[in-house]
Amino acid sequence: MDQRLVLMHQAMLADRPRLDAYDRALAASVRGGVVADVGAGTLALSLLALRHGAAHVYAVEADPETAAIAAEIAGRNGLRGRLTVVRGDARTVRLPERADVVVSEMMGNLGPEEQMMEVLGAFNAANLAPGGRTVPHRLVTRLAAVQFDGEGWGLWNGDFYGYSLDAVQEAAEPAAQLHFFQRPPTLLSRPAAVADQRPGGASGVAARRSLTITRPGRLHAVVGYFTATLAKGVTLSNLPSYPGCNWAVWVWPLRHTPVAAGDMLRVRLVPPPDVRDVGRWRLECGLRKGR
Repeated sequence: MDQRLVLMHQAMLADRPRLDAYDRALAASVRGGVVADVGAGTLALSLLALRHGAAHVYAVEADPETAAIAAEIAGRNGLRGRLTVVRGDARTVRLPERADVVVSEMMGNLGPEEQMMEVLGAFNAANLAPGGRTVPHRLVTRLAAVQFDGEGWGLWNGDFYGYSLDAVQEAAEPAAQLHFFQRPPTLLSRPAAVADQRPGGASGVAARRSLTITRPGRLHAVVGYFTATLAKGVTLSNLPSYPGCNWAVWVWPLRHTPVAAGDMLRVRLVPPPDVRDVGRWRLECGLRKGR
């Protein structure tokens, strides 16, 4: 098995808030019956569904090596009669029976780049029972203007023990970069949604948004993050960051600029032809000073 996948699953299994959120969502959603786990990986969500009373789980996994590991996990835990590993592309898979609940965790760091809602839309059309439930049933991507708290792009602020490091900004490309926050950033604007996806619904990203500055500060970057609604009252987001979070936040650095309440940052998020390559998602922006 590709060791990068092993490390990825290791990080996901260590993310306790992630697992706790899905555990609560499945406790509220599973009422016996059939559950389909789309993008099942190492079966974490499948096992949670069984824990909450699923009569049978179909674990759908496209990667053949991961599917083989999943089958081994099921066998070693004596689950062959209760859990079936289905190897294949979820968009074309047809289960032998309809699922009462479909669960998936294919959120990217930004949200839509793994195309989870498009995949679930195609899968549900063929496999979800009438009145069935999907976990998560909503995925929102938001952008916000921020000031870092002495980390990341905010380090190049010209105040290093009385010395200036501003020249580093000129060497660093203002391209998308992943960041795990050690300290919460200051939000300089209200977040603005650029994508609001549901299974089978519209999958596009809003052309343009305006971020109104609500407090004075030094504009360091625009951040992009997701919030997934798993069940009623159960959400999962990668901002604010939390200990053990396996999702980083996407950051588009900007030249450090003093801003005041009422200033307007106009932004446009431009996906590349391959939306999975988030490092190539461009952010176009311009600042209009308030009067």
